Amino acid sequence: SMSERPISTNAAGLVRAFAEDGFVLSRPAAGALTLADTLQKPLLIEGPPGVGKTVTAELWAKTHGAPLLRLQCYEGIDESRAIYEWSYGKQVLYSQLLRDMVGEVTAGAKTLDDAISRLHGQTDAFFSKEFLLPRPLLEAVLSEKPVVLLIDEIDRSDEEFEAFLLELLGEFQITIPELGTLTARHRPRVVLTSNDTRDLADALRRRCLYLYLDYPTTEEEAAILERRVPDLDATLRSRLAAFVARVRKSQLRKAPGIAETIDWGMALVAVGAEDLTREEITETIGALIKNRDDLKAVLESLKSFRAP
Repeated sequence: SMSERPISTNAAGLVRAFAEDGFVLSRPAAGALTLADTLQKPLLIEGPPGVGKTVTAELWAKTHGAPLLRLQCYEGIDESRAIYEWSYGKQVLYSQLLRDMVGEVTAGAKTLDDAISRLHGQTDAFFSKEFLLPRPLLEAVLSEKPVVLLIDEIDRSDEEFEAFLLELLGEFQITIPELGTLTARHRPRVVLTSNDTRDLADALRRRCLYLYLDYPTTEEEAAILERRVPDLDATLRSRLAAFVARVRKSQLRKAPGIAETIDWGMALVAVGAEDLTREEITETIGALIKNRDDLKAVLESLKSFRAP
């Protein structure tokens, strides 16, 4: 119904909706989301960590008043972890509670075979929806209302899992041997994210629309700071953005994302910094840099630092 999807679905409407949550959505990103909606295709968002890939999916769900179902990929993830598992604990508990009934059903059986044949057909009850533990992919299929399905960090899974996803994204059907084939009532909006740590299969790329989210330019990041840390002085804001851009160009193990820039802006406000001096940087840098070796490198480079 319209009340569940209050937002204008065009790109400009998305930019405005995201802005209400303090998120600066670029026009290319807004265009890609709108197109994914129109063509009903999954959107693959690639880019370095910390540029807002996951948040984009979260806010897209919020914009449409849709639940967000998130599948976090990791090394070794398999179908059972992604689709469903049987609730073994619940099955065991019920079988213990029903032990007396089992006795009644098998009473008078002369042989083990006889007892088993009497139980046959009763055991199916333990593999009904009652004992199913849906994981995000099955939840998306079973959902009563349209959802946004976020498949996060797909590059951390393996090629086998990718191939399985490909099939799912085509049909939105899941077959559970004990229950048969389940088909999604509503086709979910799908976002896949990748930190580009390995090359994804061409077949997966072909199935998706593509968006590359990079670190913002210095001007864009200053605009983000203006929105998210309004108490930060304008001159300090530009200097901070320029400093972060320089830090990202140096060979760090973990370059700071946008969230770290915002954290650092808040830290500078908290200590009442009026300028970006070496002392103030040293005092607050833990909000920006979260790795020991990187911290050492940045503090080392500060020795020759002249405030811009």
